[in-house]
Amino acid sequence: MTERIPVLRIGDVLLVSIQTDLEDQSVLDLQEDLAARIVDTGAHGVVIDITALEIVDSFVGRMLATTAAISRILDAETVLVGMRPAVAITLVELGLSLGGVRTALSLERGLAMLGRAGGVGAGRA
Repeated sequence: MTERIPVLRIGDVLLVSIQTDLEDQSVLDLQEDLAARIVDTGAHGVVIDITALEIVDSFVGRMLATTAAISRILDAETVLVGMRPAVAITLVELGLSLGGVRTALSLERGLAMLGRAGGVGAGRA
């Protein structure tokens, strides 16, 4: 049994802080848990913090993009924060574009990015 990654709520933003290397099943569990939390909370933003990840393989890279696409369909914008240079280089070398996923260097900047989009505490019209 894999350990579930917590999905925390901050206003109308959900925060996912990945603190361990991801196994395939944990990524799939995260997608399911995150989609359910978006629907349950009506969140309009998702921040996925990958600061602790030193390596992202092609499966995890594709799943991050897929998770963002699922969130977008459920009306929640996703920002990926805390990407290390080695992870960025690996993603580029693997040819993964993370299409549709916005990135920020820090959690603070990611939350601000969602705030400018009307996501954090501002509600939506």
